[in-house]
Amino acid sequence: MITDDRGVVRLGLRMFLGLDPEFEVVGETSYGEEALSMARELEPDVVLMDLLMPVMDGIAVTEAIWAELPDVEVIALTSVLEDVSVSGAIRAGTIGYLLKTTEAGELGRAIKAAADGQVQLGPEAAARLMREVRAPESPEDVTEREIEILKLLARGKANKEIASSLFVGEKTVKSHVSRILAKLGVQSRTQAALHAVRIGLVSIEELSEESW
Repeated sequence: MITDDRGVVRLGLRMFLGLDPEFEVVGETSYGEEALSMARELEPDVVLMDLLMPVMDGIAVTEAIWAELPDVEVIALTSVLEDVSVSGAIRAGTIGYLLKTTEAGELGRAIKAAADGQVQLGPEAAARLMREVRAPESPEDVTEREIEILKLLARGKANKEIASSLFVGEKTVKSHVSRILAKLGVQSRTQAALHAVRIGLVSIEELSEESW
């Protein structure tokens, strides 16, 4: 689903996505409030979300989608790279933050990866987020297995890939991820990935590179 208040941007995205048979644009809108109602009705796999929209902005829409539709992944696709916008979008529940200058091929890969639950951050956004997004200094004890999973999650691996790497079931990985988020006191995989960088489990270069 495409949400952007500029018709020419929506047209360009729709034309680009139409070139790949793996993509289906199920809806598009220019208004935040309509985006929320459309997401409720359509339950798309991925929403491309502009942040600057009239009445209800993209951060507010994302927060509402995250609360009501946890299986819908949101990628912020924006021209804005201000710290408050980046951190606000991630706190609201976006799985990724990409600039509108992103190359078409990279955008396509990012959408497919997001549909699989993989964190998608452009390198510029990742660098800013390290200053803005903070997890508790003393989270509850994280087990060795949870640290393994956190490392893989931070490197952009989907649950299925993590399960395959660790020779466990995908449901087991999902349970571990839920416990990791709770222990770290964060709401999303993206915030957990950033915390992994912050405490030195992975480098910021790994986070940015693996997201692509």
